[in-house]
Amino acid sequence: MAERAVSTERGQAGAAKWNKALAFAVGLLIVLVLAWLANRLQFWGNQPFGRALIEYPLWAVALGLAVSLILRGTRTYGKVNTAFRTELFLKTGLVLLGASVNFADMLQYGYRGLIQALILIISVFFFTFYLGKLFKLDQKLRAVMATSNSICGVSAAIAAAGSVLAKREQLAYVTTLVILFAMPLMVLEPIFARLLALPNSVAGAWMGGNIDTTAAVVGAGALFNEQAMKVASIVKLSQNAFIGLAAFFLALYWVVKVEKKADQKPSPKEIWNRFPKFVLGFMALSLVASLGLLAKGQVSALNNLRTWFLTLAFVSIGLEFAFGEIKRIGPRPIVVYGLATLFNVLLALGIAWVLFGGATGGI
Repeated sequence: MAERAVSTERGQAGAAKWNKALAFAVGLLIVLVLAWLANRLQFWGNQPFGRALIEYPLWAVALGLAVSLILRGTRTYGKVNTAFRTELFLKTGLVLLGASVNFADMLQYGYRGLIQALILIISVFFFTFYLGKLFKLDQKLRAVMATSNSICGVSAAIAAAGSVLAKREQLAYVTTLVILFAMPLMVLEPIFARLLALPNSVAGAWMGGNIDTTAAVVGAGALFNEQAMKVASIVKLSQNAFIGLAAFFLALYWVVKVEKKADQKPSPKEIWNRFPKFVLGFMALSLVASLGLLAKGQVSALNNLRTWFLTLAFVSIGLEFAFGEIKRIGPRPIVVYGLATLFNVLLALGIAWVLFGGATGGI
C-alpha cells in the first residue's frame, strides 16, 4: 500500500510538472504569435504610405491587452501567464540596444546632443518628480515617471523601477503612458516642425530630445526627412547613454535618503543590489561597438534581434497590464505625465533651436 501511495504521489507530481511545462509552452507560443502579428501589422500598415504610421510597440501592447481580456474572461490567464516575461524580454532588448550606441560617433558628430541631453534630463526629471509630488503620487511611481520622461521612455523606466524597487504594476502603468504619448508625438511633431519651418537639424534635435521611445523618434525623423532622422537618432542615443548614470544615482539617492534608517548606515552592497545589472551589459556592448569591434552586419543583426525582444516585451506588457491598477491609481498620473510631456516638448524645442539653429550641413 505504501509503495502504491508513493507511486501515486510521484505520478501526480510528474503530471503537475508536465502540465506546468505545457502551460508555459502555450503561454510562450501566445507571446511569440502576437509579436509576429505586431510585426506584420506594422509592415502591412507601412505599404500604402511608404512608412509605418503605427509603430510596432503600439501594435504589440494593443494585441497584448486584447488577448489579456480574452484570457481573463475565459479564466485561463492564470494557467499561461508564467510565460509572460516582460522584465526578461525588456532587459535583453535593452542590453542589445547598446550595439547601436557608439560613443565615438556621438562625441564627433553629436556633442550638441550630449549637451541637450544633459540639460533636458536634469530639467525634465526634477519638473516631473516635483509635479508628481504636488499631485500626491506615490514616490516610487514619481521616480519611474520622471526617469522615463526625461531620458528614453521604456528603457529608462525599467532601470528606474529596479533602482527604487517599484511595483510591477507601476512599471506597466508608466510603460503604457510612454507608448500612448510617444505615438501621437511621432506624427504631430513633424507636422508642427514643417509649420514652424524648422531647419532639418533643429527639427531632428527637437524630436530626438523629447519623444520617449527610440522607434518613435526614428519614425518622426523619417516623416520629416532623412537628415532630421539622423540628427534625431543621435540625440536620442545621447540620452540613452545616460541610462547607467541615472540608474546609479537613483539607487544611491533611494538608499541614502529615501529609505535611510536612523540606526543603520547605507551600505555599498545595498546600492549594488538595487542597481539594475542589465545596464552593465548595455554599457559593455556600447563599449564594444564604440571600439569598432562589431562589423556593420553584426550591428544590424543585433538591432533586429533587439527589435524582436522589445516586441516580445511590449506584448507581455499588454498581457500583464492590470486594468484594476488604472482605476486604483486614478487619472492623476496621466495629468502629471501629460503636463511633464508638454514641458519637455517646449523646453526641447527651445534648446534645439539654441544648440542646432546654426547647423546647416552636418550636425
